[in-house]
Amino acid sequence: MKNTAFFDIIKYALHPLILLCVLTLWSLFPETPALYLLVMLGVQLVLGTLEYSIPARPDWVVHAEEKIAGVAMVIVLLMISIAVTLLYHTGLSAPLAELRGSLHLDFWPHQWPLLVQLLMAFILSEFFWYGIHRAEHRWHPVWRLSGHGAHHSFKRLNALNFGLNHPLELFFLAIPPAIVELLFGVGSPAAGAAILMVTQASIVHANLDLSTKGVGLFFTTNRYHIRHHSIVMEESNTNYGCATILWDRVFGTFVDSDTTECGIGPTEPSLTQKLMMPVREPADTSVAPS
Repeated sequence: MKNTAFFDIIKYALHPLILLCVLTLWSLFPETPALYLLVMLGVQLVLGTLEYSIPARPDWVVHAEEKIAGVAMVIVLLMISIAVTLLYHTGLSAPLAELRGSLHLDFWPHQWPLLVQLLMAFILSEFFWYGIHRAEHRWHPVWRLSGHGAHHSFKRLNALNFGLNHPLELFFLAIPPAIVELLFGVGSPAAGAAILMVTQASIVHANLDLSTKGVGLFFTTNRYHIRHHSIVMEESNTNYGCATILWDRVFGTFVDSDTTECGIGPTEPSLTQKLMMPVREPADTSVAPS
């Protein structure tokens, strides 16, 4: 007999509990560089264990061999992402600091509570990402140049998909947090915003039955984001916010509905085909912009 109380806790409370734990942990240790990796590992372990035990879609369960390959790819991509972030910080710190001074943008409220600053940095960063992400889906050159189709090519989603992007897209993903941190001189709350974003990105790809309409007023939920991964272009061109759904609500791209099938077409490309997507897309691609 199923433990209905346990299932109800997972369905209604898991998402807000994870967010509460992550935000509390960061507020206690805001200057700890390793916290990003520790949170990412912890969130993935929790979500991955639950996905294996009580998946929302049993046919989406990723078995050991495929999971190990996915973890290896995420580790490689994470190292590339760190390198790209360092590259941006090295190249953009001085010019953006100069721009901040010339435009009188040095007004970040450092005296405000850290959690408030974190949410401000989070909302700003997601505003820039909303624009980039929407451009990827609306303009074919941006879709191809970023390799965004590789992220959409998976037929079965799980929490690990948060980090399964084409290497070229890492240059796009790193732009919003770098702009916010360096242009406004945010400091440690920018790192907290990054931790919140990676937490959200993991949750919204999770193969779990979550019902979080309250949380979904501001944060993206996995129901909203799985729709964005739909094989149907009209469905895929909604819910661009991976971490917050706020900007979709503001700009009229938010839709709440079920999704039958994910991917870019009826078949999932091989790893080689995914890597080649900026140059040559599979013939059966149905969600790429024209």
